[in-house]
Amino acid sequence: MAGKRKRGSAGGHENEERWLLTYSDMITLLMALFMVLFSISSVNISKYQTLQQSLRAAFSGSVLPGGRSILQSGSISSTAHTPATAEIPAIVPLTPSIPKPVDQGTSALYQTRSQMQAAQAASQEQADFQALQYRLEQYARQHGFANQVLTQITKQGLVVTVLTDKLLFASGQATLQTAGLPLLNEVANLLGVDRTHPILVEGFTDNQPIATSQYPSNWELSTARADTVVRYLIGRGIDSARFGAEGFADLHPVANNATAAGRARNRRVEIVFERINSDPSS
Repeated sequence: MAGKRKRGSAGGHENEERWLLTYSDMITLLMALFMVLFSISSVNISKYQTLQQSLRAAFSGSVLPGGRSILQSGSISSTAHTPATAEIPAIVPLTPSIPKPVDQGTSALYQTRSQMQAAQAASQEQADFQALQYRLEQYARQHGFANQVLTQITKQGLVVTVLTDKLLFASGQATLQTAGLPLLNEVANLLGVDRTHPILVEGFTDNQPIATSQYPSNWELSTARADTVVRYLIGRGIDSARFGAEGFADLHPVANNATAAGRARNRRVEIVFERINSDPSS
């Protein structure tokens, strides 16, 4: 019995020193923890101030919309928070230059107004032509020219057709006869009332050839008759800048040249009050 060894006697000696390992590990961990806490507590003041100014610029309203209201609703800024370093300029977003679109409504309104004004001017011109036509027809009827004067309103304007035989010119001549002077005087009076429209005087003949020393053909004769009427009306005080004269010989007949009556109708002078505005009926 005395020779038996007690179990665990050597193991008990070893367990008495085991706590030192655990203690040293705990001390090492605590040291590491304190070092980490110390490193965190050491703040780089300059970097902190730079971060502060960047955040202030970002929420100032220059970069983010509504940033100013966020800044106002937060802590109130004071001089104590003003950094010593220079303030970083806010980032300004690039805004593309977009051309202003054309207001189609305004453009359409102007166009409609212009069209209305043009239509009113054309209607007024038509009414003026009708008044001149009525006055000239009244005069022709009262003075016995009804069979030799024809008036009509066309797209060209107010056309006054005067047959030349026994009224304006003798056969083959371009000298005004006294019988037609009262009629031309009335036309001059109408031109004085109008004072606006250009006047074109056109001469026409029949198809019978003419060959004289003064008028080698109907072209010269028709042109000379138109010129004679123009000169007479200018002599009555009408502005010469309003006039134009043309001769068409036997072109554009209004009747058959095979008969004497037809040829008499083709020998004519037309006095045209030319339109300034478009024909309202077109």
